Amino acid sequence: MKIAITGATGQLGRLVVTRLKDKIPAENVIALARSVQKAAELGVEVREADYTDPASLERALTGIDTLLLISSNEVGQRAVQHINVIEAAKKAGVKWIVYTSLLHADTSSLSLADEHLATEVALKRSGIPYTILRNGWYTENYTASIAAAIGGGAFIGCAGAGRIASAARLDFADAAVAVLTSEGQQGKIYELAGDDFYTLSDLAAEISRQTGKTIPYKNLSEAEYAGVLASFGLPDWLTKAIAGWDTSAAEGALFDDSRELSKLIGRPTTPLATVVAEELKEKK
Repeated sequence: MKIAITGATGQLGRLVVTRLKDKIPAENVIALARSVQKAAELGVEVREADYTDPASLERALTGIDTLLLISSNEVGQRAVQHINVIEAAKKAGVKWIVYTSLLHADTSSLSLADEHLATEVALKRSGIPYTILRNGWYTENYTASIAAAIGGGAFIGCAGAGRIASAARLDFADAAVAVLTSEGQQGKIYELAGDDFYTLSDLAAEISRQTGKTIPYKNLSEAEYAGVLASFGLPDWLTKAIAGWDTSAAEGALFDDSRELSKLIGRPTTPLATVVAEELKEKK
């Protein structure tokens, strides 16, 4: 059985390819990427596939049984790109698509939800058997800001006391691999989140504990936070998006206590303290 992974050179895609090779023969794993050169070190067959080029997608998916469609990183273009992949998969005869969606995509206030939901609808209409992995927030989305927090003396945001049930990127990769390599998964929709939740105040406290520095959490208004992000040189659309995601987090959009993720991977999700420690180690 040939399993193809889109976005194989991305952070999640690379982890999936690596973990999948531990479960099935490497010759059955196909990496799909815009740049074949970037994927060369993955140790599997690489096929060129461009989300915006339906012909390349159909060629890349020829002979593929199962497709892991990892959502594109081009916010605003995702729905069109994903539908291109789904249509190409149908023409190529792909028998099963597993898609990485967004936690509670059908009810989420996150601005990212619309494109994920549009993809889910397209999948259901395609006639191809599917499984939907509604991934929650990666803990790394927040820990990536640790260096800036240390440099600025505070962790900033506008998530208030919102409960964030995030998990490490590796946890979500393992979930994808678990689904891809097990029976009876077709038609299922998983809400995937971390076992435990934290607030950004908790995150700041953990950074303080591990660094020995006093790094408080400074809660701003959405407009203030967007303004600070803009001062770092981020484009206007991105500053508004990031601040909006924090506002959604304050409203509970990143919380889920079903523990479906840990059940699926057969182990507890990675603790916040571990991800913080890994980020600090990388930055040394």
